[in-house]
Amino acid sequence: MHTYRTHNCAALRTADVGQTVKLSGWVHRKRDHGNLLFIDLRDHYGITQLVATEGGEHFAALTDVKSESVITITGKVVARAAETVNKNLATGEIEVTVESYILESAAAPLPLQVNSDAEFPEETRLKYRFLDLRREQLHKNIMLRSRVISSLRQRMNAQGFNEFQTPILTASSPEGARDYLVPSRIHPGKFYALPQAPQQFKQLLMVSGFDRYFQIAPCFRDEDGRADRSPGEFYQLDIEMSFVTQEDVFSAIEPVLEGVFKEFGNKTVTNAPFPRITYKEAMLKYGSDKPDTRNPLVIADVTEEFKADSVTFNAFKKVIADGGVVRAIPAPKTATQRLYHKMSCRVLPIKLVQ
Repeated sequence: MHTYRTHNCAALRTADVGQTVKLSGWVHRKRDHGNLLFIDLRDHYGITQLVATEGGEHFAALTDVKSESVITITGKVVARAAETVNKNLATGEIEVTVESYILESAAAPLPLQVNSDAEFPEETRLKYRFLDLRREQLHKNIMLRSRVISSLRQRMNAQGFNEFQTPILTASSPEGARDYLVPSRIHPGKFYALPQAPQQFKQLLMVSGFDRYFQIAPCFRDEDGRADRSPGEFYQLDIEMSFVTQEDVFSAIEPVLEGVFKEFGNKTVTNAPFPRITYKEAMLKYGSDKPDTRNPLVIADVTEEFKADSVTFNAFKKVIADGGVVRAIPAPKTATQRLYHKMSCRVLPIKLVQ
């Protein structure tokens, strides 16, 4: 039998009932019922419930073991009673009765709880990052990132792209933010810069005759954090292609984006090819060159409506007479919110400039 485990903590099922197995992991949670002790044993893959019975050889030692201690146990897989099945666990139909036990590493009292969703100060989380990373949501986030990057690589490789790595230590180049500088020991008084993006290296590869390139590129920028990226360092999918048109680029990118968001997202994704919106149309309909098309509020041209004789609002009529247009953003059901509202939209007079 293997020194540490025959199965991981997400592997056992009812088909394994009767087998003697060995498991290793962290003590995630304990429940002491007096004559019975239940331990949830956790590893990277999942959780398996262990059972120790009062009077057993290792009952006292297991009762004293602290949360997040690392243990190795040998035991027999048994089926749970129907009323005790845990449908929230992949291993919820079985449990393992402990026959032998080794304490691999004893844990001290914890400064933050791993088996809880309680919030802790950021300073505490960063100081004890190894504990913070054991928490379920962070563990899931890191694994999700790994799967997304793996999916990106597979999709790019399937289209004939080659993945290249570019240098991290380089010369400073003008970009959109300040560089991070690294002092050189070999050349006192000289500094390397960390790349804000591998732009020059990508272009160098293209003019050297490499046809299709991609990279999960680290970008280092001395700037404040943003809603979609962390300050200082972030990663992006960089792509370069030779002898292509704009449509070729769209055709290469659209199946990658569609596939990744359908594979990992939990929202409806537009099927490729994506709708094309010109800059003029985007600005006229949405007022932005990067519109969120899920927003149903679309700016409309109401010039003709304000030309009507029944409209006496001269400010708009003057704009129209001068060759301008009037556009409106609908705001449904807001007319009843305040008595003085005359219309359920916000109207924008626009004077055309030749």
